[in-house]
Amino acid sequence: MGRIAGVTAAETRERLLRAAADAFAERGYDGTRVADIAAAAGVSNGALYAHFGSKGELMVAALRAHGRRLLAELVAADPERSITESLLIIGRWLPRRRDARGHLVVEALVAARRDADVARPMHDYMGERAGMLEELVRAAQAGGEMDGALSPNAIAHFCLLLAMGSALVPPEMHGVGDEEWSALLTRVVAAFAPPGAAARPAGPAAQTGGTR
Repeated sequence: MGRIAGVTAAETRERLLRAAADAFAERGYDGTRVADIAAAAGVSNGALYAHFGSKGELMVAALRAHGRRLLAELVAADPERSITESLLIIGRWLPRRRDARGHLVVEALVAARRDADVARPMHDYMGERAGMLEELVRAAQAGGEMDGALSPNAIAHFCLLLAMGSALVPPEMHGVGDEEWSALLTRVVAAFAPPGAAARPAGPAAQTGGTR
């Protein structure tokens, strides 16, 4: 099981990333062997190491390739939607998340506490995610949606902590009703607005948790 006939290096890499994302999400970092990922992708261990230097590097690469990018997708799908409304939509969806690959980030964070091979690339990944959120916050501040006195870095990390924490709690353990949760999030997001700004009513998608 070396390189598969008729399959390009890029296709082989993508097979490995898909197999790794599924394996790590299902069995965790410690419970997954490199040989299992290679077999699932239909290649040899040597072919895997030709693309990735370590199991830790592969895990973070899988997270980067297959982790959810819901906020970026929402903004791209409707550029007219406000950043704050997009944040509300995501926040309302978080307690309902059931995507197994969404748990990949939890496995990566746990592994990073014990394994330097995961910690180094995971640090870079978290920086990328925070940077993307910071850009959106700065755009919202420039457009008058958010208070320019607030730290974009602090808001970005607040959102990351909320999103990643939600991956730890399955929907059946989230004991807060939708209306209560929505009311709290609306109040939190309103606190990001410039002083004296009138609150914007949330659109229909935000009110109904339109990511389901």
